Amino acid sequence: MAAENHTFFTDFIFLGFFDRKRVQQGLFVLFLLVYGITMIANLGMILLIKIDSRLHTPTYYFLSNLSFCDVCYSSTVSPKMLADFLSEQKRISYNLYASQMYFWGTFADVECLILAAMAYDRNVAICNPLPYTIVTSKRIYTQLVAGVYIVGLVDSAIHTCFTFRLSFCKSNVINHFFCDIPLLLALSCSDTSINEIVMFAFIGCVVGCSIVTVLLSYSSIITTILRMNSTEGRHKAFSTCASHLTAVAIFHGTLLFMYFRPSSSYSVDTDKIASVFYTVVLPALNPLIYSLRNKYVKEALQKTMSIKLCSG
Repeated sequence: MAAENHTFFTDFIFLGFFDRKRVQQGLFVLFLLVYGITMIANLGMILLIKIDSRLHTPTYYFLSNLSFCDVCYSSTVSPKMLADFLSEQKRISYNLYASQMYFWGTFADVECLILAAMAYDRNVAICNPLPYTIVTSKRIYTQLVAGVYIVGLVDSAIHTCFTFRLSFCKSNVINHFFCDIPLLLALSCSDTSINEIVMFAFIGCVVGCSIVTVLLSYSSIITTILRMNSTEGRHKAFSTCASHLTAVAIFHGTLLFMYFRPSSSYSVDTDKIASVFYTVVLPALNPLIYSLRNKYVKEALQKTMSIKLCSG
């Protein structure tokens, strides 16, 4: 009888950021600009790596995949968020919500694991330079990246299937701007204990493996660099890691702040701001971080621009 009193929903409503129309229009312009930068910068990075033969190395292969991931990662959230800024009813259908959750989870996992793979690549390049071309042959790093995508696809499929087997009847209003599993579990009238165990186990495994790989890799890198006799050699080794270490620190720092801070300090508004940072802003920052701090990328960009100017 209790089940008959439940209202089951077929769509959800995002509350977004602000109710005032003028503020939402201003945010639309701002985030449209950020999304445009994300698309141009990341697609430009992919194209630059493809056309410049000097960048056909494992390091830039990983970087091009990171840029591709950022394009997809941002595109799962930004278009819907931008549309909601201009609409009165911020509705999203049940199926579209499931699709957004699946693809966002997939590319979040891929980004996390690619950053770990890049740390391993830097570790091998600096600590074992002689066998580097053997350890990171094209076949090996292609298989590694393929494995990263498989893990992301499977992991996200598990979370999505476990989440959408639940019944949602408490409310269809979500105080956020995109899909997030914990917020959806809070709306369920089903038992979510298994979902919570699966979520923490799998997310903890992916994030934990990534962080451990990064920490071990950079521990080995720092030890090797400090043993170098040449000051120039130490500076060069540090500079090759600086861009990646910056991207890792921003990405994992935001995730740790989001999911590992004390519950007493939790705030919905703070959560939204942090979510904007790692879903919208960070994908735009990554190509800028790598292009501004990487002399090979800057040289390739200058070369490409000069060729275009000459041909024009």
